[in-house]
Amino acid sequence: MTEMTPSLPPRLQEIVEDFQWSEDREKLDLLLDFSERMPPLPDWLQADRSAMESVPECMTPVSVQSKVEDGKMTFYFDAPPQSPTVRGFAALMAEGVQDATPEQVLSIPVDFYQQMGLERVLTNQRLNGISAILAHMKRLALQALQG
Repeated sequence: MTEMTPSLPPRLQEIVEDFQWSEDREKLDLLLDFSERMPPLPDWLQADRSAMESVPECMTPVSVQSKVEDGKMTFYFDAPPQSPTVRGFAALMAEGVQDATPEQVLSIPVDFYQQMGLERVLTNQRLNGISAILAHMKRLALQALQG
């Protein structure tokens, strides 16, 4: 059940394992927990939300910003509470890749959410949004590597 994916950052691997051990209804509850735990934006982003990038491929209005310090990435997300599954996934990703290197972010398989069983509890539209969030995170990681 806990199939290790060496390309996942350690905290993201732990999150994946939590989802693997959960029944379908519990998977939704876990996403809602992440949604409720999404940290507020730091003051510097609160003051200037225009610095955040929109994830246009996601039907839910999601914005993201990244910061790299000492070769480690931090992602900040803004997603409406009215979309708890997408907000939960954004919060999950922010926590799961906290302090990961850009290379680690780039190595996350695009379909890793299938290991979590999310395709059994979310619609294709939501899964497309999740894929769009990860793709945008990868673009930011690539930009960080390119300087």
